[in-house]
Amino acid sequence: MLVEKQHESNSNMNHRQSVAIIGAGIGGLTLAVALHRKGINAIVYENASEMKFLGAGLALAGNAIQSFRAIGLQDEVLAAGKILKKLSIKDHQGRVITTADSEYISAKLNIVNNFAVHRADLHEVLLQQLPQEKLVLGKRAIDFQQHNDSVLVNFADGTSVEADYIIASDGIHSVFRKKLVQNSEPRYAGYTAWRAVIDQSETALNLDETSESWGKGKRFGIVPLSNNRIYWFATMNTGAKNDRLKKYTTQDLAKEFEDFHLPIPQIIAETKNEQLIWSDIIDLEPLKKFAFGRIVLMGDAAHATTPNMGQGACMAIEDAAVLAICMKEEKQIEKAFINFEKRRISRTTKIVNDSWRLGKVAQLENSILISLRNTAMRLVPPSIAEKQVKFLNDISF
Repeated sequence: MLVEKQHESNSNMNHRQSVAIIGAGIGGLTLAVALHRKGINAIVYENASEMKFLGAGLALAGNAIQSFRAIGLQDEVLAAGKILKKLSIKDHQGRVITTADSEYISAKLNIVNNFAVHRADLHEVLLQQLPQEKLVLGKRAIDFQQHNDSVLVNFADGTSVEADYIIASDGIHSVFRKKLVQNSEPRYAGYTAWRAVIDQSETALNLDETSESWGKGKRFGIVPLSNNRIYWFATMNTGAKNDRLKKYTTQDLAKEFEDFHLPIPQIIAETKNEQLIWSDIIDLEPLKKFAFGRIVLMGDAAHATTPNMGQGACMAIEDAAVLAICMKEEKQIEKAFINFEKRRISRTTKIVNDSWRLGKVAQLENSILISLRNTAMRLVPPSIAEKQVKFLNDISF
């Protein structure tokens, strides 16, 4: 077995603590760039054998853009995506239930509040900011052993790495969390989802608006992207791991959403089967601990959330900015991990719980409850939405 020991000394011969980041998703790469810019030695170990620019779209709220600004990446990220002016929730016939003027809120709070980017484009931006030698591919972590002065991580290819500290950014199925936290398996939200990114065609569409349309136990979201593309998603109530739905084609989806307003049927019709990405919607019941000695959990490994508030990637990006600051401020890294935990637990717990509840409300099937929900939401004043935006953007860096 190959064992690599990560150590580095500076010109004063003071030992610089080595850090291994496990996972090169949005959170892991953002953290790697942040640490690199702060002069902290960190190497990212990624499961994939090559970084393919795949995936669907991401809607990023102002808190994510603030976090990129704190790292020094705001301009590069904004150049890769599209700022949107409006967010609307409609019923399945296209009647507006509630809407938020993102442009007004952005100007009032001096933030970019509604931004969309293709996940692949964001990945590319982050990779361009990270030296090539800071990323090691083809390393799927399968186990680890924490010692008094280091952590040994074992990979599926028979190699291992020994580092002073480990940052587990290996997603909702994290090897580290499952070993460190008993009974922390993902929980199923009760609905499944399809996603795709397609080129914009002749379909009439407001390219400045993000929208969701809510039907009976179904939703359809439309997010315009840069370069004349559309990211769309569809959800439907069902049992977990439904093999029939997993095999759905665009023709099947067209039947499921045939009673939804225009241009939803056209968008589905213009999507190719090979463009579909399917997955059950899952999250993690909030943890009470992120820091475990020389190991800390971040991103989906720590607090995976349902996508109902568009905060999954945002929370991981926030994590990266906050953790990098904690590690720069506190030279004893284990204390930095504890400080990170203190700053993040309450906020991420609220986001996970709020998003879970919102999903239950959005996926209602009972016609009477749907009517009451829609009426109540129409009566909510804009100030409530603005208050929510303020909360999301009140980040403790």
